[in-house]
Amino acid sequence: MAKSSEKSASPKNVESKDEKPSLWSAPPVKILRATDSTRIEDIDFDETPGFEGTKAEGQALLPERGEVLSALQEKLYANGRAGDLRSILLVLQGMDTAGKGGMVRNVIGMVDPQGVDLASFGVPTREEKQHHYLWRIRRALPRGGKIGVFDRSHYEDVLVVAVHDLVPRQVWEPRFDEINAFEKDLTEEGTLIIKVALFVSPEEQRARLQERLDRPDKHWKYNPGDVTERGFLPQYRTAYQRAIDRTNTDYAPWFVIPANHKWYSRLAVTELLIDALEQLQLDWPAADFDVELEKKRLAES
Repeated sequence: MAKSSEKSASPKNVESKDEKPSLWSAPPVKILRATDSTRIEDIDFDETPGFEGTKAEGQALLPERGEVLSALQEKLYANGRAGDLRSILLVLQGMDTAGKGGMVRNVIGMVDPQGVDLASFGVPTREEKQHHYLWRIRRALPRGGKIGVFDRSHYEDVLVVAVHDLVPRQVWEPRFDEINAFEKDLTEEGTLIIKVALFVSPEEQRARLQERLDRPDKHWKYNPGDVTERGFLPQYRTAYQRAIDRTNTDYAPWFVIPANHKWYSRLAVTELLIDALEQLQLDWPAADFDVELEKKRLAES
């Protein structure tokens, strides 16, 4: 991650709409946005880029910003009910224990579940293997008025397949251009895409896996294959670097988030979603009935 230039050039104490001093040196949408100089090998996994408050302040801020997120999401959902086809797609990528599941529970969990389309992509099923790799992705795209969340995504088909040589390079290499075209079509159809890459240090990953082993209530989350995958961490970093370099576009940008601190990564993603919803400039949809007449009818009923 490019850590130096953007942070030093960022204005301090950016004012929020309610005129309270912000705890961010600059909006996360700017600080965490991948650039041509972003390098995964340079990530400080313990860093909290742009956040100038303490852990306690960050934890306290999350529910406050969650209220803002929820209010904006309700407008999106209401507009969808009125026929608006616009939507948001949050793509969550990261190694096991990077915090994808916690992101869904603690961030997406702050909004109305009626307005969320959630999909998790693991190893393709037998049926899915019989189709083009984007087939299962297209079937899970968010409907109008929804926030779609992908826990893993179409990027598995340029990450895992490359790391483990599941298909030849001549098969997965062209997929980068295909994914770019696919995402461009989505944005032109009204879907705003937020792609998040979560990264934890090997030490933090070990600690989180150890916790799953030590606690019976977390055994269900433990997969012996996760330890096997730790042996491929260098290959995964190479694969992620390649994916970000090849698919970081203006219409579907990547955001690279150090995720050793769960409170930080959750707060950062909350801010990215708020920014995306604000971009849509939503208002409440107009009533498709005569309001005054309905008031009269109700009073007389």
